[in-house]
Amino acid sequence: MKPVIIISTYPNKKSISKIAHDLIKSKTIACVNISKISSIYSWNDKIENTSEYLAIFKTISKNKTLLKKQIKETHPYDVPEIAEVDITSINKPYLDWLIESTN
Repeated sequence: MKPVIIISTYPNKKSISKIAHDLIKSKTIACVNISKISSIYSWNDKIENTSEYLAIFKTISKNKTLLKKQIKETHPYDVPEIAEVDITSINKPYLDWLIESTN
């Protein structure tokens, strides 16, 4: 099984917490890291500087399509970030845990 990381940003912790719990409960993901960040970006011809929450979803390749679909369907943004990170190396004990947690 190949590990997959999907990254997205959310406007507040509440908006990510619900989906995080549901995805872990359904074993779609093994883990999600949530961190408060500052984001500077262009939106509607204005430069925005806002606080957001970065979500780093950890799963395996067989679940990535479902994960992306669920993020898109539940995300509060009109244009959510759903970025897949290609993992070329991961330590074996962590990979074993990831696979066990998503099966």
